[in-house]
Amino acid sequence: MAELTTLESLLEMGFDRNRAEKAVGNTGNQGIEQAMDWLMEHENDPDIDEPYVPPVGNILGGEADSQSNTEQPTLADTAEGGDINYIENDESAKRPMTEEEKREQVKRLEELMRVKQAERRERERAEEVEREKARRRQGQELQQIRQKLQEDDMKKLADLRRREKMEDKMARQRVKEKIARDREERAQKFGGGGTPSTAASSQPVQPSPSSPSSQGPPPTKKEYDESRIQVRLLDGSTITTVFKAQEPLAAVRVYVQVNGNTPEGQDFTLLSPYPRHVYTELDMEKPLKELGLVPSAVLVVTKK
Repeated sequence: MAELTTLESLLEMGFDRNRAEKAVGNTGNQGIEQAMDWLMEHENDPDIDEPYVPPVGNILGGEADSQSNTEQPTLADTAEGGDINYIENDESAKRPMTEEEKREQVKRLEELMRVKQAERRERERAEEVEREKARRRQGQELQQIRQKLQEDDMKKLADLRRREKMEDKMARQRVKEKIARDREERAQKFGGGGTPSTAASSQPVQPSPSSPSSQGPPPTKKEYDESRIQVRLLDGSTITTVFKAQEPLAAVRVYVQVNGNTPEGQDFTLLSPYPRHVYTELDMEKPLKELGLVPSAVLVVTKK
């Protein structure tokens, strides 16, 4: 069957001469299929339509064997005689192709081109599907990592809150127990102290003119070991209790949290109205005696 040369076949199929010459030259004139593959892969190259400059000794349009170098057309020969089509018979004699042979050859090449284009589109679709699958897998893995981190953070926060609640509960319990002990001690002290108080009250009846030094300053130098604290709450009501002079101001704060009507979670501070003084976190660790709240004082609860 008569065959067009690779370059002639590409030109008959409608490819630009520059593109056709580049396809033939870059594939080593190995056939129409290799040339079409090259054209499809490089159709978007920025220099695809620039004139082809073949290397020295390169031959387009026929078989590249040394025995027929003088008979093969070079790029210049092809450019001059590109409108003449030849076929080779078994005896290497050349004759012009008929129009019917030419149309049949072009038709066969166009069908081959369509097949290759369809194969290329199918291959690109398969590659796109694989890329989409990979993207989804990466997205799922990333989502799982984010979810795991969020779950870990939630667990840590829940553990922290449980510990805080437990510590607060234990602190309140300790304060309640301390208050109960203090009340019991005060009840025992004041309940059995009638005789000493009576004796003390009877002592001033026996004045001693010879000892004037026993009068005057001693009452001011009396050491108090308790303090009566009255606390004014946010709603205007008051609560009153007695604390040891060496107890920290934090004990008063906890007493207000347990026995006052302060909403759960409401942060507040204590202040002394006169002279006005707002107590800080550092003051909470100081004894009542050191803060000048002995033997009695009035404190006010304010929002923080």
